[in-house]
Amino acid sequence: MTGEHSSKQYDQELEAIRSKVLLMGGMVETQFEAALECFRVGDSARADRVMADDQAVNQLEVQLDDACSHLIVRRQPTANDLRTVMASIKVITDLERIGDEASKIARTSKSLYERGGSTFAHYDMIKTIAKATCELLHNALDAFARLDGKQALELIAADEGIDHEFRTILRNLITFMMEDPRTISSALDTLWVAKAIERIGDHAKNIAEYVIYVVEGRDIRHSKPLATEQPAP
Repeated sequence: MTGEHSSKQYDQELEAIRSKVLLMGGMVETQFEAALECFRVGDSARADRVMADDQAVNQLEVQLDDACSHLIVRRQPTANDLRTVMASIKVITDLERIGDEASKIARTSKSLYERGGSTFAHYDMIKTIAKATCELLHNALDAFARLDGKQALELIAADEGIDHEFRTILRNLITFMMEDPRTISSALDTLWVAKAIERIGDHAKNIAEYVIYVVEGRDIRHSKPLATEQPAP
């Protein structure tokens, strides 16, 4: 009975960590969406809230890192459980960095509008990449919640589209700046926002890669898996 009780408590501790990681994921997802809205409408007060919310994300990162460290020391997990804990630690880091990028978007948005707004349709420039990245982040968190290796593999391939869209934005902004120097300041702000969004896409892809690591026990970072590749049974 003691062993069974210990096993149940261990499972509860693992599940508590996973639940808090998903809570953190929901927080940064909301933060990212709010930052994009700030860039669209120029709400300085909301931008301040987005940046302030990053403190809560940072605090949760510290708490979760501590919980994972204590679990490893006390429970000494092995095999799939160890992979789950190690992947959770990496996911926590990526989520914290997504929060940082969302704060950058909010800060840039505030600066842009305090200077008098953009001289061109800046939000239209990043609308496509923003939508694709929001979907990628949401689906990556969903794949992590359900440990869906097949979905995770498809998401890794989808990140290529976000990278391509960023290169398109970069070319268009360079053209704007060359044709009309008055757009340089707002074009650079838009570029910083687009880059932050692209980086969020990279972090979401990382989360999908960690799902593969937990489910299949293989590390596919720095490789190029095909979307049609089937996960191991």
